[in-house]
Amino acid sequence: MSAPKRKVSGAVGAFLGLVGMSALVGVLVTAMVTPALAITGLAANNSIGVFENLPSYIKPDALSQTSSVYAKNPDGSDVLLASFYEQNRQTVGWNQISQYAKDALVSTEDPRFYVHGGVDVQSTFRALVGNFVSGGISSGASTISQQYVKNILVQRAEAIQDPAAQAAAYAEATAQTTDRKLKEAKLAIGLEKEYSKDDILLGYLNIALFGGRVYGIQAASQYYFGVNADALTLPQAASLIAIVNEPEALRIDLDAEHTADNKARRDKDILPSMLKEHTITQAQFDEAIATPVTATITQPSTGCQTAVYGAGFFCDYVKRIIEQDPTFGATDEERAHNLNTGGYKIYTTLDMQLQSKAFDVVNNYVPYSSDKLDIGGTFTTVEPGTGKVLAMAQNKTYSEDPNSDPATSTAINYNTDYNYGGSTGFQPGSSFKLFTIINWLQTGHSLGDIVNGANNQTFGRFTNSCGDTGPAKYVAGNDAGESGGRASVLTQFEESVNNAFMSMASKLDLCDITNVAKSLGVHRADGNDLANGPYGIVLGGNEIAPLTMAAAYAGVANKGMFCTPVAITNIVDASGADVPAPQTACAQAIDPSIAQAALYAMQGVIQSGTATPANPGDGTPHFGKTGTSDNEKDVWLVGGTTKLVSASWVGNVTGDVSIRKTTVAGAGSGNIGSGLSRLYMWKDFYRQIGDSYGGDSFPAPSRILSVGQTVTVPDVSGLSIDAAISKLENSGFTASDAGQQDSDKTAGQVSGTNPAAGSSATKGSDIDVFTSNGKLKPLADVSGQEPNAAAAALTGQGWTVSATVSTDASCKTKTVVSQTPEAGSYNQSTTTVNLVACP
Repeated sequence: MSAPKRKVSGAVGAFLGLVGMSALVGVLVTAMVTPALAITGLAANNSIGVFENLPSYIKPDALSQTSSVYAKNPDGSDVLLASFYEQNRQTVGWNQISQYAKDALVSTEDPRFYVHGGVDVQSTFRALVGNFVSGGISSGASTISQQYVKNILVQRAEAIQDPAAQAAAYAEATAQTTDRKLKEAKLAIGLEKEYSKDDILLGYLNIALFGGRVYGIQAASQYYFGVNADALTLPQAASLIAIVNEPEALRIDLDAEHTADNKARRDKDILPSMLKEHTITQAQFDEAIATPVTATITQPSTGCQTAVYGAGFFCDYVKRIIEQDPTFGATDEERAHNLNTGGYKIYTTLDMQLQSKAFDVVNNYVPYSSDKLDIGGTFTTVEPGTGKVLAMAQNKTYSEDPNSDPATSTAINYNTDYNYGGSTGFQPGSSFKLFTIINWLQTGHSLGDIVNGANNQTFGRFTNSCGDTGPAKYVAGNDAGESGGRASVLTQFEESVNNAFMSMASKLDLCDITNVAKSLGVHRADGNDLANGPYGIVLGGNEIAPLTMAAAYAGVANKGMFCTPVAITNIVDASGADVPAPQTACAQAIDPSIAQAALYAMQGVIQSGTATPANPGDGTPHFGKTGTSDNEKDVWLVGGTTKLVSASWVGNVTGDVSIRKTTVAGAGSGNIGSGLSRLYMWKDFYRQIGDSYGGDSFPAPSRILSVGQTVTVPDVSGLSIDAAISKLENSGFTASDAGQQDSDKTAGQVSGTNPAAGSSATKGSDIDVFTSNGKLKPLADVSGQEPNAAAAALTGQGWTVSATVSTDASCKTKTVVSQTPEAGSYNQSTTTVNLVACP
């Protein structure tokens, strides 16, 4: 409803107010400023000419407005995370403002607002008299339209980025000069020709300063009284309109003196003017006068430090995405300015139910600080198939305050890349083995292949068609010192045996493993290229952000289709129009059948492998892979369900002290090693909330991928090592020289294999090939011979002989009745042969 139109005396007044103003205003304004013109020596008729040459049109600019970032509740409602602004303002429409505020402004500042044409004739005459007496321009008789013009020009000045140019423009817009008054008057007349009275009044209420950085009636209502502008009471509205006269002197958020001054203006000027103009009754006036000025200061959500449930780090991630997106400007400075002034509503992917649980589990299992090391912990969750980042928690308080405690507060987001406010990443360790097992399956191998994970292996140079082949001799060693041994790939993966994967990688191309990782979005957090030598790409020696690992595993869970992480669902500008938001990009990274086999393998890690303590045991199928970096500086568990995938990381942020040497208080678990905390965080998250989102089962892969094709191991004994390996590889096996063994074969010839010739093994399995050292020979049979002759015969063949007299009374005189080792057995020549003979 529009403010009521005010009456003037007679038709002549109306005519002058609505039509004649434009013609008379030049003369009136000239008269108003005559003393000043006289001082400068300008004649009145010259001033009229100056007035006629001034611009007559001004268009209100888009106002600087607060941008806000929102998350989602489970019921779909929005949750404000943070706001960004240079001027705290929220533009509202006509029906979103209390009529009390409209009436208070018009009654006090410009009672004839609805009848004049931009400049009030009567007020101008009064100002003329006052200025004549004072000898200067002590009163400008500014109408609401003129004040609106001034505010527009001030806003334009404040929007200028160059400080010097901004200061000059501001001085020009506020100068108490003849030129400024003339320009303001004519622009007000032009404004009224283009816009309705209601539009001008609405524009003024949205643009006006209400003290500090509070602009516009909506932000003022929320800040000073904690209500929207349409809910303002009469006393509240009068107090706010009182502020616009002197924003800093009459604001009510500083001290009692300011509040008292505000009440004095409210009670002596605002409310009496409203009563005089009949916009309120005497009863309303009396009640309002008796009402104290009582502010309910509601601080705006300024910056990411105000985000609840530890979401400040996610908020900062979103902010940095905006600041790096060319949609919002050509330069960093322009994008930051547009974020702080554009009035964007940024709706994000953050799920507050998951975020609150992620925040809880991190706080339960990872302390904010430790006197033993620079402890860090994160939990970040991604939705497979969409790339949506649903939760992002950290064991610190988000703060950009340089005076905050660095032990418990930081602005560095451990979840994200360096370019998005993150660290330079952390080593994922064995969680990188996922990419080796994927490439193993891609190259015709299976989970059932037998590989050697022994702890005493030395590896030569690896194959790498696009990078580092490693040293001539490479010794890895198993993480926990496991003896390793020959076992299936599935078992080696579940137990995370380093040397088994080094053995597998030695039969692959490290470049192919690297490309698997890259296809799933894996990259270093510091922006450098992935180190793709055996340590970096097989054992996880690259520094990676947890969000990157979660997104990669989500790609596997999504049947091999990787989707880049996305944190924003949609954005609208201040007008409600859609703004292009960064979108996820999805691509088929690996074959669905390979992804299915990898998920099946990772299911075993949770059920019976290294992540068994993390198993929620609630019936929902889970998958995952643990990881431990050198010196146990970083420990990980990455995985989840087909609906949610999370990276749980705990580590030493800046030092090398082992994380497992510290203990933390776990919720309901007593003191636990920090090495286990990543498992308990993951378990509690899924058991208590995550699994309510569901999760599909992981079907067993095809027999070719799970067991492989069974092949008979051929007999290669007596061949050269090269010929034997070639024959085995032609049969579909992977063969390697396992060194020498005692054999009667000619030295250098193949003496045997493991598995042995004639046995069945999975195609692609690793076959150890042994060569003869030539040290075994058969033992001759000397039984029945005379003892001395038998001993001489054996000694002549190189054997060492010992003799024992038989106690058997029935044996023949001087005859060998037995020998050890047995006749015909193969033994080294240094073996002693014991002869038993009759006396």
